[in-house]
Amino acid sequence: MPESTADQYDGDVLHDPYVQQALTRYQLGLPRLPTAGRSGELLGRGTGSSLEFQEYREYLPGDDLRHVDWNAYARTDALMVRLFREEISPRTEIVMDASLSMTTQNHVKEKVSLQLTSLFAQLTSRLGGQPSIRALNSAHPPLKLDLNSLSRTSLINFDGTQSLSELMAENALTFKPQSVRIIISDFLFPHDPDQLLKRLSSRASSLWLIQVLADWERNPKPMSGRRLIDVENNHHADMVISAQAIATYKQRLNHLRESLTVACRRAHASFVQLTAEKGLESLCRDELVEAEMLRVN
Repeated sequence: MPESTADQYDGDVLHDPYVQQALTRYQLGLPRLPTAGRSGELLGRGTGSSLEFQEYREYLPGDDLRHVDWNAYARTDALMVRLFREEISPRTEIVMDASLSMTTQNHVKEKVSLQLTSLFAQLTSRLGGQPSIRALNSAHPPLKLDLNSLSRTSLINFDGTQSLSELMAENALTFKPQSVRIIISDFLFPHDPDQLLKRLSSRASSLWLIQVLADWERNPKPMSGRRLIDVENNHHADMVISAQAIATYKQRLNHLRESLTVACRRAHASFVQLTAEKGLESLCRDELVEAEMLRVN
């Protein structure tokens, strides 16, 4: 595909106006029983002292007598205790593909990926959580970021040459159990979707895959003879981008999308494909809300 000639996106994505606007309109579309973590605003899998009733079970020695349902005891002569869902904050782990392939097409994928990372991280922080952010660039092990790092995006080099799949195979990228995992990438690297999803979803509370593509990648146009260069390994091929070549390419791209969708369904994960040129406002309002990764306030 054509190489980008634009400069790297170097805005303050932490205070990006489109991100700030989205923060006022949306909240994370987390499940009602998302994750383990510190005390906060979301309901977790454990039992605790929140006011939302979860279920009954038989009384066991040592249970808090204040939770015994005496009305049920009067009716059934059986001691039952009420269990309540504990209130906890989300443990969110965001993985952003910072490989060279994300810099093509005037860095539009890079910009949108940074905006999405900032949005999800700040929404998590507002719930009392501490988001973990990792950028998959040339740093090894993967670069760990905090929220403040997103105000200095010029320091985050999109220069990675190893794919997410390769890093997972090397165990260079690991996750905490019961975390909400958000993976932002173009996924245009060799991989087996089922194997990748198996690794990514292992012991996860929720898993979201967000594929960010440029419009040219989704809808290439016929062109005369061109030299196509792989920006990650500098390999090239001279070819005519004919209607037949485009049809074959789209067939493979659709197969990739379908394979990721099916693999996500099997892993109880969510998948969405985004066109970066649509802009953050439109992507949030349409695709991300429809995928239930965001909810309207």
